[in-house]
Parts: sequence; C-alpha cells; structure tokens
Amino acid sequence: MMFIQVVGAFIAVVAFAVIIGVPRKFLGFAGLVGAIGWFVYLILEPTGLTVVGRMFFAALMVALISHSFARLMKTPVTLFLIAGILPLVPGVGMYRIVYNLITNNNTEAGHYMNETIQIAGMIALAIFIMDTIFRIFQKNK
Repeated sequence: MMFIQVVGAFIAVVAFAVIIGVPRKFLGFAGLVGAIGWFVYLILEPTGLTVVGRMFFAALMVALISHSFARLMKTPVTLFLIAGILPLVPGVGMYRIVYNLITNNNTEAGHYMNETIQIAGMIALAIFIMDTIFRIFQKNK
C-alpha cells in the first residue's frame, strides 16, 4: 500500500509540474522530490508523531532535496520545491472544514481548521529553516 501511495505521489507531482511549466528534463526530479516527501511522511506514521509533526519532517526533507537538486543542476529551487510540496498540502483538511461548516458541525470544523493551519505553518517553517541553512552555508563559501 505504501508503494502505491509513493508512486501516486510521484505521478501527481509530475503532472502538476507539467501544468506549472517545469522544463521537461526536470520533471522526473520534481516527481522524485514529492515522492520522497510523501515517503518520509508515511514512514513516520508508526513513530507516534502527530500529523503536524510528520508534515514538518516531510516538508524539511522536500526542502532539503529541492535545494540540493537546485544546486546540482544549477536551476532555481522553486522548480522542485513548488511541485514537490504538493503531496503535503493539507487539501483534505480544507475539504473537511468546508464540509463540517456546511453540515453545521462547527466543533469539527474548528478542529480541522486548527489542524490545517498548523500543518500549513509547519510546511512554511520547514521551508524557511532549510532555506536559511542553505543561505548560511552559501555565505560561508
């Protein structure tokens, strides 16, 4: 089941990368970034980390690999980062918020809103941290 999810993440990221105009020679690398990020998220599930914690570490890995590929291939990091972060975006949380608001279940809507905002914040924090680390090492060269 995990293999199918990782392959699905790869395909989804490649398709999204095509839509946003990533050059053809980088599509596989963008897909690999997304697949590895989703793999990290799934691997951390049995550890007892919350969804928010797993998303943080998965986003950290996506940012690390995106920055590494960007430097190796001398291309902007956004080619890999924007597409590669796609599997981690909390879309299901946003769906649950709207669904629970429509069904007048405000308590559940509030719970999912809180969790979705935390996930989005952790993704942004992970990207910021990795970007800062790469900038520090870049200045030291």
